[in-house]
Amino acid sequence: MPFVQVTMIEGRSDEQKHALMAKITSAVEEAVGAKRESIRVAIYEVSPDDWSIGGEPISQLRP
Repeated sequence: MPFVQVTMIEGRSDEQKHALMAKITSAVEEAVGAKRESIRVAIYEVSPDDWSIGGEPISQLRP
């Protein structure tokens, strides 16, 4: 049973997240031949204040 975890900055709509889950499921199904109903996808959202690049919070890097 494949399990894919996605961690990304919060702020995307439910529709965008659902589309991402569907596309990831299709990609895993095609790549490894897993049955669609056995594939699990979880999305974890992180605040821009809680994620950094080069030691700077993303909230400080965004325009």
